[in-house]
Amino acid sequence: MQVVATGTLVFLVIGAVSVVVLAFALLGGELLHVVHPNVDGPVSLEVVAGFTGALGFGGAIANELIGGDSPATVAGAAGVGVLAAVPAAWFAARLGRAARTMHTDPTPTRDHLVGTLGVVVTPIPTTGYGEVRVRLAGQPVKLNARADRPLASGTQVFVVESLSETSVHVEPY
Repeated sequence: MQVVATGTLVFLVIGAVSVVVLAFALLGGELLHVVHPNVDGPVSLEVVAGFTGALGFGGAIANELIGGDSPATVAGAAGVGVLAAVPAAWFAARLGRAARTMHTDPTPTRDHLVGTLGVVVTPIPTTGYGEVRVRLAGQPVKLNARADRPLASGTQVFVVESLSETSVHVEPY
């Protein structure tokens, strides 16, 4: 059985701890920033984890390849680890920034219901509510509906007013 050099073990522990920190950064969000919660860029937790992870694993690989058994060779392995860590940290910064500034569609609100087309799924009586199915942001949504006159199931409708988050006023289309 081959024994792992102490320097390699230290580098592997650094890399493993960094993977745990990276998982926390990705799952825990903005809980721990190195400098300030509003600082974006090279000091985010993702960048620190990417840098130290690449330093640890890169240093471990280099230490095993050069047979790091003296302080000088371990220092050389650490230098190789730093060479691997700088681009990894830059890449982590770019990915983190891209994820935080990614364009997303706005969350649909009741105002987005007005003007949508749908179909009556439960007949709408003169006094009371029936149900309609409309498409909102590409998804089918079933809503309570009122109309000025009775509407049968299957009638195509147009939403003219949003009465609440879950009910609308419709007209035949």
